[in-house]
Amino acid sequence: MATNVTTFVETPDTMTRDLGSLLSGVEKRALIWMAHRMPKWVNSDHLTALGLVGMLGAGLAFWAATDEPLALFGVVTFLFLNWFGDSLDGTLARVRNAQRPKYGYYVDHIVDVFGAFFLVAGLGLSSYMSLPIAAALMIVYLMVASEIYLAAYAVGPFRIHFMKLGPTELRILFAIGTLYLLHHPYVTVMGTQYLLFDFGGVCALVGLLVTLLVTVARNTRTLYLREPLR
Repeated sequence: MATNVTTFVETPDTMTRDLGSLLSGVEKRALIWMAHRMPKWVNSDHLTALGLVGMLGAGLAFWAATDEPLALFGVVTFLFLNWFGDSLDGTLARVRNAQRPKYGYYVDHIVDVFGAFFLVAGLGLSSYMSLPIAAALMIVYLMVASEIYLAAYAVGPFRIHFMKLGPTELRILFAIGTLYLLHHPYVTVMGTQYLLFDFGGVCALVGLLVTLLVTVARNTRTLYLREPLR
C-alpha cells in the first residue's frame, strides 16, 4: 500500500524569528512608533539602502581615521544610520502590511553580507586593526552567516541573537569601542601591547568559532533525530 507523505518546508513566508536579545522589547516598541510616523513616500527599500550606505560610510570613516582620528565620530554616526535603516525596513513593511517575504529575506541578508564586507574592509585598511585579523573575521562571519541562514531553513526559527546579544547590542558595543580608540587604541595583555581592535578581533574570532561549532553540533543532532536513518 502506498503512503502519501507530505513534507513541510519552511520558507520565508512561514519562517518565525527568535527575538530574545537584551534590548529587543524596547527596540521593537521604538521601531513601531517610528514606523507609524514615517512619511508615506519612504518605503522599506529606501531604509534598506540607507542601512547599506551606513555600513559603507562606517568603513570609509575607519579608513579616513588613519589620518584623522576624529573621523571615528563618523563611524558611530554611520553605525546609527545603519541601525535605523536595517532595523526599521522590516518593521515598516509589517506596519503597512506590505511584506514581501522572499524578496525581503534575500535582499536584507545579501545587504548584510555586503555591509559587513564594507565595515571590515575599512577596519583592515585602517591603522586600528591588522589586515590578516580583519580578513579572518570576514571569513568566520561568512561561515556563521551561512550556518544561520541554513538553520533558519532547515531547523527554524530564524535566530538573530546569542546570549542576549543581537545586532543592536553588538552595534552599541562596537560604537563604544570605536569611541574608546580616541582615548587609547592599544591594550596591554600580560605585559605585551596590542592594538585594541586586534585583541578584540581575536576574542571575537574565538567566540564566533566556538559558537559556530556548538550550533552546528546542536542543529545536526536536532535534524538527525527528526530524520533518523531507517
